[in-house]
Amino acid sequence: MNPTLSELEAQASVERAAFGGDAHIVCDNLVRIYKTEGVEVVALQGLDLLIQRGELVAIVGASGSGKSTLLNVLSGLDVPTAGVARVAGMDLLAMTAKDRLRYRREVVGFIWQQTARNLLPYLTARENVELPMKLAGKARRGRALELLDLLGVGHSAGHGPAELSGGEQQRVAIAVALANSPQLILADEPTGELDSETSAQVFDALRKANRELGVTVVIVTHDPLVSEQVDRTIGIRDGRTSSETLRREDAEGRLVAEEYAVLDRVGRLQLPRDFMNALEMERRVRLELESDHIGVWPAREEPSHEQ
Repeated sequence: MNPTLSELEAQASVERAAFGGDAHIVCDNLVRIYKTEGVEVVALQGLDLLIQRGELVAIVGASGSGKSTLLNVLSGLDVPTAGVARVAGMDLLAMTAKDRLRYRREVVGFIWQQTARNLLPYLTARENVELPMKLAGKARRGRALELLDLLGVGHSAGHGPAELSGGEQQRVAIAVALANSPQLILADEPTGELDSETSAQVFDALRKANRELGVTVVIVTHDPLVSEQVDRTIGIRDGRTSSETLRREDAEGRLVAEEYAVLDRVGRLQLPRDFMNALEMERRVRLELESDHIGVWPAREEPSHEQ
């Protein structure tokens, strides 16, 4: 007997729930389509992503690849069009407006690229950190100073943003994002407006939050100083995850980086564009299954049909 539509939907739901298991962030065939000036733009085209609790991850990609859209979805600022997006077990597609507000206040912290966008100019650094706690009804005496001290800007607690350098403003912004003890910190180009020395200080603050507070950190960045110092760098191309670079120490203590193409659940992968260009691969390729690998070659030239 053929399964009913409801049975098929239930089976699909179980399969989707099984994907990623207890990963902290799960995106399964995630789609985001939006309209701009009457034109539909497919920003995410079936993106798959798994991030484990406590990871420090960088996301890279060309402008328009979909990385900022992904961050907006994970932060609750944007609603996915289709697919699965879960953070800490919470379904981002099924949230009510009230759930989404609580999620943004308590579960996730966000850091913008523009330093002026992260802080209220008429509050001191300490007052900026205290504000999200007050809005959530979770004010705790001394926590703002603890966070500022942890991130190396305790000396600036009584200063307004205009009295702080760009790097100090971003470290205070990290403290603001950490104020309500979120499980996840999302940072959109947090070092984009800073020089290399100041960028290093901001990245060190994010790494300290990750290691000492156990918070998961996802950073969208073009900064190689950041993307080359995390354990995992995820590349996004054309709205899908395309590559991952994993870093580990070998037996002699040297850092080894290995780049992988990402294979999605239906068998698609994106070959690096420079590989394709080097071998003039277009439209189709030849495949051959070996005992321990799959060979990929440019297609043979088709015979001419000219008379």
